[in-house]
Amino acid sequence: MEKTDAVTALAALAQDNRLDVFRLLVQAGPNGLAAGAIAEALDLAPNTLTFHFDRLRMAGLATVRREGRSMIYAARFEIMNALVGFLTENCCGGISCAPSAPSKPARKRSKVPA
Repeated sequence: MEKTDAVTALAALAQDNRLDVFRLLVQAGPNGLAAGAIAEALDLAPNTLTFHFDRLRMAGLATVRREGRSMIYAARFEIMNALVGFLTENCCGGISCAPSAPSKPARKRSKVPA
């Protein structure tokens, strides 16, 4: 990933609602979620959500496809992983120093429609 692409992706994620949308898309997996289900889960107006989807798509972090009358949005995991890789590629002089994932206390999750 180029630095300009990383900056664009980070800028897209640097907003509360967009970060929530992206995290919900990641949680949904590669099949994605319908725009209406995302709007309901995050209590966002459709026109506001469209703006956020556009920013995520322009940054390469999300895709959209039509299924019937629904627009289905999905995270682009390869771009997300490239961003994480870019951020950590020189970590600790190449020595693996990332701690194992700490156990976290249970946290209230967004409701994800089935």
